[in-house]
Amino acid sequence: MTIIHTTADSFLEVAAQQTAGTPAVMKEALLVSPEGFGLSEQSAADNPYMTTGLPLDLDKASRQHEALVSKLEELGVKTRIFSGIAGHDDGVFPNNVFATTPGRLVIGAMRHPVRRKEAEREDIRAFFSETLGYEIRDLSAEDCVAELTGPLVIDRARNIGFCGMSSRVDETGCALMAEALGLDAALRFDLAPGEYHTNLVLAIAAGQVCLVHPGSAPNPFLLKSLRAIYEDRVLLLRETEKNAFAGNCIAATEKDLLFSQTAENVLREETGTSLEDWGFRIHFLDVSEFEKAGGSVRCLVAEIF
Repeated sequence: MTIIHTTADSFLEVAAQQTAGTPAVMKEALLVSPEGFGLSEQSAADNPYMTTGLPLDLDKASRQHEALVSKLEELGVKTRIFSGIAGHDDGVFPNNVFATTPGRLVIGAMRHPVRRKEAEREDIRAFFSETLGYEIRDLSAEDCVAELTGPLVIDRARNIGFCGMSSRVDETGCALMAEALGLDAALRFDLAPGEYHTNLVLAIAAGQVCLVHPGSAPNPFLLKSLRAIYEDRVLLLRETEKNAFAGNCIAATEKDLLFSQTAENVLREETGTSLEDWGFRIHFLDVSEFEKAGGSVRCLVAEIF
């Protein structure tokens, strides 16, 4: 059973025993194409990153999505693409609904009804159970809110997680996610008022480096924990970088890190230099149409382990 920690000291006692092995990155990537993509009024109620009032260019969104798929394939990541469905406005962000650990698919418990429909997709469920032979742990049937790798940022190399509390996860959901995904330990902390998903303000790249906006999780024990684990490889994001989705990056491989072009426009030179000095190749992708809905590169990719 996964222990959920609410203090740095107790969490670090466990985390210190978890030695980072080979950097853990996805074997494959699941994406949902933007048919049916829209700006959900329900999601807008507690997603401050959404840009309301601007029309979506669905043709442009399709081109951007295809470019993301092409980049992943170019980097050697096999992609599994499922078509979007009318009425699934946020379906292009599958990482909140579907997450994996080797041999198991975990299905999230979504806060808003518009997203609960995504969890019912029989084609995605069948792909995992019949094609990949994964068992299914369905949290959507539980009395909880658990939007998976939105609130829960995971260091797969150490098998530990960081769960930021907001309207998109409750205490029961935090515990159920961590257990279903087989984590050895998870640190639970409050996000700042107005924040909704941890993966907008915290990224852990292949177990090697951490990017975080400290103001979005004001309790100092999060930063204390991150510095104890990742030492000098903790990069602090400024407000402008966070708002431009710099925290919503994802490691496609052990050394390839994907950011959006929006982040590129504000990313400090020293941040990019540090990542490159540590051996990362940085790739910037235009996903601006999806960012209107409050998610960027990381949100568009559900990792398959």
